[in-house]
Amino acid sequence: MTSTGQKIGYARVSTTDQSTDVQVEQLEAAGCTKVFSEQVTGTSTTDRTQLAAALDYAREGDTLVVCRLDRLARSQADLHRLLSDLTAKGISFECTEQPQVNTAGPMGKLLLGVLGAVAEFETELRRERQMEGVAKAKAAGKYKGRKPLQAERVEKLKALVKA
Repeated sequence: MTSTGQKIGYARVSTTDQSTDVQVEQLEAAGCTKVFSEQVTGTSTTDRTQLAAALDYAREGDTLVVCRLDRLARSQADLHRLLSDLTAKGISFECTEQPQVNTAGPMGKLLLGVLGAVAEFETELRRERQMEGVAKAKAAGKYKGRKPLQAERVEKLKALVKA
């Protein structure tokens, strides 16, 4: 699939204390004429409004560009669904830091699958380490969980919702 349209960038970081600035600069340097960015977890494509906007904005012949594959998807299921949606719309895909990862040919598609599996593996390892840390902290009596909301705070929130 050869691209004749524009390059559309998508930048994502996982937390609000991180910045997408470096990714946005890299995407613009790669020729992206429009860049969508957000600060949201990548473990699911749900609630990723800017990803949805980028996919809606892209047209046949365009190329969706990310800096790294893990910025787009962290699970094989999400990756394959997104790539299938892009392919159905006639949209190419590429990564600036992993230029061999693209939908232009069989090798790029193979690498997409392999690196998608690695991203999913990393997510699962991180989740396991987090759960081990929580269990260890609980056993040591150091993990108390989230503080419960105070009744007055709950009432203020209810009032805001009603207003």
